[in-house]
Amino acid sequence: MAREARTIELMIGLWCRARHGGTAPCDQCQELVAYARERLRRCPFQEGKTTCGQCSVHCYRPASRESIRAVMRFAGPRMLWRHPLLALHHFADSRRREPLQRGARKGRP
Repeated sequence: MAREARTIELMIGLWCRARHGGTAPCDQCQELVAYARERLRRCPFQEGKTTCGQCSVHCYRPASRESIRAVMRFAGPRMLWRHPLLALHHFADSRRREPLQRGARKGRP
C-alpha cells in the first residue's frame, strides 16, 4: 500500500508540474494526493488490491475519479521513464483480475 501511495503521489506530481507549473504540487493537487491516500488507507482489499481502475468497488467521488483518470492517462506513460520500477509494479497490479479480500488466502474457500 505504501508503494501504491508513492506511485499516485509521483503521478500527480508529474501532472501538476506539466499542467500547473512550479516545482511543488499546487494546493489543488495536494488535496488530490491527500484524498487518494485516504482512499487507499480505507481500501477493503489492502495488500491484495488490484489497481483502482480494475476494482469492482469504486471508492472515489465521481469528480475525483475523473481527475485521477486524467492524471493516469498523462503520467502513466511518463512513469516508465521517470520511475520505471514503480511503473512496472503498477502494471503488474493492473494485470491482477480480481482483488483478494483482506486476510483471504489462495486456495481457501
